[in-house]
Amino acid sequence: MSPAVAAKPSPAAIPVVVAAAVPKDVPVYATGIGAAQAYNSVTVKVRVDGELQKVLFKEGQDVKAGEVLAEIDPRTYQAALAQAKATKAKDEAQLANAKLDLDRYASLVEKNATSRQTLDTQKALVAQYEAAVQGDQAAIDNATVQLGYTTIRAPIDGRTGVRQVDQGNIVHATDTTGLVVISQLKPMSVIFALPQERLDEVAAAMARGPVEVIAYKRDGVTEVGEGKVELIDNTINADTGTLRLKATFPNDNLTLWPGAFVNVKVLVNTLKDEITIPSRAVQRGPTGPYVFVIGADNVAQKRDIAVVSMAGETAVIKSGLKPGEQVVIDGQSRLTPGAKVAVRSGKTDGGAVPAASIETGEKGA
Repeated sequence: MSPAVAAKPSPAAIPVVVAAAVPKDVPVYATGIGAAQAYNSVTVKVRVDGELQKVLFKEGQDVKAGEVLAEIDPRTYQAALAQAKATKAKDEAQLANAKLDLDRYASLVEKNATSRQTLDTQKALVAQYEAAVQGDQAAIDNATVQLGYTTIRAPIDGRTGVRQVDQGNIVHATDTTGLVVISQLKPMSVIFALPQERLDEVAAAMARGPVEVIAYKRDGVTEVGEGKVELIDNTINADTGTLRLKATFPNDNLTLWPGAFVNVKVLVNTLKDEITIPSRAVQRGPTGPYVFVIGADNVAQKRDIAVVSMAGETAVIKSGLKPGEQVVIDGQSRLTPGAKVAVRSGKTDGGAVPAASIETGEKGA
């Protein structure tokens, strides 16, 4: 009796981890480098000469528009105002007397008791005093304004910087250095540059509506604020081939500070329903990128794909995959087309694919 022929054992299934191809909206970002600056910055200067009697703010203090910052000795300007008022009172008295004389001359002319020339001269004198009173009122208004300048008020909401002049000094309207610089920190602006090739994309995005901007610290990772693009500069820098843009950030937590360098990402577009998979599923071969797709029969199939971008942990696929297909993300090195697999525990749904993004432009330092 011939010995029984032993059956050839089936090859062991290769353990793999899979994830699903998931359709998602993919944001497209242009990246650049910029610097934060105060939304408004004002150097507070004195507008009249005199002794700086009081300094009523502290360095680094938040102030409101109209808040009193300092006071200059007002006595000289109070005297000038009083003098202007006195001059007006004198001229008003002379005007009143001239009007009475005018009425008398008008009555006498009707009785032929005085000449018409005398009446005309008196009319001219009345007009002269009226003009003098108007000039006196203008002098009073000017003196009032000058007196008001002795009280120095904050022109905007913001934070004060280093005090430039100490109490007791004589200050002049012609001084080049101001009393203090006030910077508005809420909101804040960021001026940044993008390659000139991004102009059409940014302009198109602004035409569709507000364009989102995200600012990061120089490490490119720590987010410091989200804002909106305010404007595109009207000139491209011919030396650098870059386009300047300005964005505004609420800066409620004061994470942006004037002069700080930041990395910037501008949302220029959003690709709708793009197929995304984990980047580690993508393999490279002589003919280009490919993945192993696992069907319902747990058999590995090699599939050539076209990749739009590899953004961090996510790959955006242009063609070669359908939504819901399972791709191998761990264990590819042991696979060959047609190999039997055993799916191990691991992320197998859309949760394995983080939000994708495409970033283009200058890279931050």
